[in-house]
Amino acid sequence: MCERVKILVTGSSGFLGTALCARLRERGDEVVALTSRSADLTKADSLSRFNDGRYDQIHHLAAWTQAGDFCLRHPGEQFVINQLINTNVLAWWQQRQPQAKLISIGTSCSYPVDRPLVEENYLAGLPVESLFTYGMTKRMLYVGQLALQKQYGLRWLTLVPSTLYGPGYHTDGRQMHFIFDLIRKILRGKMYDEPVVLWGDGHQKRELIYLDDFVAAMLRLADSSHENDLVNIGAGEEHSIREFAQMICDYVGFDFGRIEFDTTKYVGAKSKCLDVAKRRRLLPDRKLTPLAEGLARTIDWFRSNAAQLLPPPSQTAKGAAR
Repeated sequence: MCERVKILVTGSSGFLGTALCARLRERGDEVVALTSRSADLTKADSLSRFNDGRYDQIHHLAAWTQAGDFCLRHPGEQFVINQLINTNVLAWWQQRQPQAKLISIGTSCSYPVDRPLVEENYLAGLPVESLFTYGMTKRMLYVGQLALQKQYGLRWLTLVPSTLYGPGYHTDGRQMHFIFDLIRKILRGKMYDEPVVLWGDGHQKRELIYLDDFVAAMLRLADSSHENDLVNIGAGEEHSIREFAQMICDYVGFDFGRIEFDTTKYVGAKSKCLDVAKRRRLLPDRKLTPLAEGLARTIDWFRSNAAQLLPPPSQTAKGAAR
């Protein structure tokens, strides 16, 4: 029988955090799951009541961000809030939990726009302008880990995911990552005969990784002896927004020709595909969920939660009026 592991997780109520905590508990680990309500990580003493626990791992997932154009509208707040969160978590780790292995989440937004998205380039050049602040705060989290490892010998891993997708996404009304927004709009077009308008010309490309695949890779690396490294966790292939939309249309039975593309809207980076050669070397036996299968599961989840995610137009209008 495997020894029980004690793990503290920040950002436990998010899309990734919810799935991670469920998997940790499923395998019998002792989990302390923190949310913004149970611990305001912008406060220096927010973790003090956990000082006496001795944790084997700290999974730091908490970040102040959203999808869409959120980063464009909140650059100053993003800098201050995320720097506070990350600094307080790193300081508590170094001062109170130096025996723990810290596993943090990076972002593909940190990579420079003019170089391959390979781990050696994480601190090189400048991130895309529209995501600059968020990308730089994640870089500083990484730099903090490097510094604490160098001075105090602490152990860490930073994992950089491509866009996570799968069942169980947020249902609280916040902006959705592109793949969920595509599914929502196309399903509404199918169900309510609404116009489907997608941002950009549809030729911008994105990479997806199924949530369960990322969690499995995350736990394998967290439990391994591999440490003090940054690892991309993605599928290693990207598709255009038009290709994703076509796959969704085919599955739900909606005419792709009815989709309109609004080229005046924000689209972010034109391409974001991670180099995953290191992931393949470290986890050579990991099989990823095929894209068509993962999309089908995600669409079916949307349908099963239609009351929250796909309310009738009359209810949508009432919500907007409020």
